[in-house]
Amino acid sequence: MTEKEENYNGGTEGNRQRWRKRFFFVKLVFFAFFAVITAKLIQYQILESEKFQALARKQYEQKFILPATRGNIYDRNGNVLVSNTILVSFAADPKIIGDNADAVAEAFGRILGKSKSAYLSKLNESQEKRFVWLERRVSPDVAQRIEAAKLAGVVAINEPERLYHYDELASALIGFTDIDNSGIAGLEYEYNDEMKGADGSVMMQRDGIGRVHPSADYPRREPVNGNALVLAMDLTYQSIVDEELKRGVDANKADGGLAVMLNPKTGEILALSVYPNVNPNNVGKFNIALARDRVVTDVFEPGSVFKIVTASAAYENHIVTPDQPFNAEHGKMKIALNGKKFRIISDTHEYDRLTFQQAIELSSNIVCAKVGKLIGGEIFYREARDFGFGIISGIDLPGEVRGILRKPNEWSGTSLQTMAYGYEVGVTPLQIACAYAAVANKGVLMKPYAVAQVKNAAGTVVRENKPEPIRRILSQNTVDLLTQAFEGVVERGTGKEVRTQGVRIGGKTGTSRKWSEGKYLENNYTASFVGFFPLDDPQAVLLVMMDNPRTRGYYGGITSGPVFRAIAERVIATSYKYSPALAARTEQESTSRIVPDVRMLQPSVAEKMLTGCGLQCRTFGKGAIVARQMPEPGKKVEKGESIALVLNEEALPMKDGSIIVPDVLGMSVRRAMNRLVIDDFDVKLQGSGVVTGQTPAPGQNVSVGSNIVLVCAPRGLSLRAQKTASPAVN
Repeated sequence: MTEKEENYNGGTEGNRQRWRKRFFFVKLVFFAFFAVITAKLIQYQILESEKFQALARKQYEQKFILPATRGNIYDRNGNVLVSNTILVSFAADPKIIGDNADAVAEAFGRILGKSKSAYLSKLNESQEKRFVWLERRVSPDVAQRIEAAKLAGVVAINEPERLYHYDELASALIGFTDIDNSGIAGLEYEYNDEMKGADGSVMMQRDGIGRVHPSADYPRREPVNGNALVLAMDLTYQSIVDEELKRGVDANKADGGLAVMLNPKTGEILALSVYPNVNPNNVGKFNIALARDRVVTDVFEPGSVFKIVTASAAYENHIVTPDQPFNAEHGKMKIALNGKKFRIISDTHEYDRLTFQQAIELSSNIVCAKVGKLIGGEIFYREARDFGFGIISGIDLPGEVRGILRKPNEWSGTSLQTMAYGYEVGVTPLQIACAYAAVANKGVLMKPYAVAQVKNAAGTVVRENKPEPIRRILSQNTVDLLTQAFEGVVERGTGKEVRTQGVRIGGKTGTSRKWSEGKYLENNYTASFVGFFPLDDPQAVLLVMMDNPRTRGYYGGITSGPVFRAIAERVIATSYKYSPALAARTEQESTSRIVPDVRMLQPSVAEKMLTGCGLQCRTFGKGAIVARQMPEPGKKVEKGESIALVLNEEALPMKDGSIIVPDVLGMSVRRAMNRLVIDDFDVKLQGSGVVTGQTPAPGQNVSVGSNIVLVCAPRGLSLRAQKTASPAVN
């Protein structure tokens, strides 16, 4: 072998060795690579499979809430006070929208007439989230325009919204909800957990080409609708109280007023009104402080209406008799304080001598102060506590306070005399009404309540409030003496403005200066009248209060008294105990009347409202509601004139279970909803204002519970023009 061949063979062997090393290194790299891949696969698919499966699901799955329907609210006669309508909200998934955020923001800004930057800011600030609200509670017609834009990553969600059928009526009692349909005031707040129901949900999946369909891996969870409330309140009485209270506040140029009516035998709240008030359908336009239910949340010094405690303690403990005389000191009496100081108790008039009966009738502070000293601190305090002062009543309304009733060991040397005529004590209006209700109920104090029944979605009663006696306060003899005294207040005393021919009414006037920042305010008073009627068998207790009246004076008898009388007369006229004497007196008065709007009400309720206004009525046809009335609402007619009520025969279901669609064209949204809810239609709104179109059309035969779409337009056009211009509804 030559030297050249030896070098060649040696070089070949060396190359082989080098190639073997390189090949081994490559195999080692590939082995390591596959080992890493295998480890990662084990990590992703075995060790952390649940974590990464969840991340993957987020890419193509999204959970949508199916909102529950909040329970309706009815009055004691089944009239719908509060129901629900459906609006549309829009949410977005910022990750799906991605670089298309600018186009989505521009579309929302253009359609809704808002700033594009506001929507862009929501999307940019929520890049790490999978859900962000873009717009809440959009009307269906606007929602259709947004949906027509076909914006990827944007989802439309139907949301129920509360519909308060009578606007401000009983707003302090009923309350209202927030944007999420949760109660934040009144009974809506107190019974929120029972009324809101339980939301359902559905999981949606996107396939490879972007189509959305329900996930087969997750069952759909149906929502559970909330319970309904049946109030003890009577719609007719509430309407009367609201109207007369507002009229009284305006006439007296008062800062405000309140009234509460209850059944003394049961404790049921028949009406509760606070003025000024709010419209729950548009809370944003009002001062939210006006939504406070001052009947249970506010404390005031009651003045002479608190003399019920003085008189009750005196009679019940046989300390005085009605005809026992007292020196009234000619209207001024000095009470010694510490040292040489003294204070003066004064009466409105300079009386010489008064019997105790006369002292109650004429509201003598001096005589009551003297009787208070005779009663003594322990007895007086115990009597006040027995009436419920200084104690929460337990009514089913939020925010109730207990008031202020100090114990005798906390009193000053003059506290007993001062408390005897209603100062140095703080009470709520409800406490005063309940105290007088105890007298009207033969001495038994009842627990007040606003809700009579709670019903589930199927209409089954799940909870019921029943009359609940708290304690017996007074003997029958004391009740008789107090009733005699309170009737004297109306017939001969400070409450003569309340006197009504043919109806026996008993009650008490009250006037007190308002206290603020450690002193009594000048020319700032609370004026009250509280009483019950008719005296032979009391059916209602009513308290009326005026906050700082300015016109005729500030005394309760001449400010709140006339409001009490107006309410009582109308309530008596609409009740089954109609007074012939009151009717005769009413006929003699030749004043005109404004025809109230009774359309879409039950015939019995409409008849009560008209009768309470001094009008008669005739009904035509058969049906569940009043479809039309003649003369029309708002017309001025002579007292006693007959109003024709046309009942809607089409409102009655047919033998096959179907029903004819009523004609609601030209009605306001509130009236139309009220009409359709009566027949259990499912209503969807497009626009706002008055109804210009409806589908199905009026007169069509449909099944009970069918969907009705209402197209609405702002007020201003004539009905003929609206019907012509209304778009077709598909």
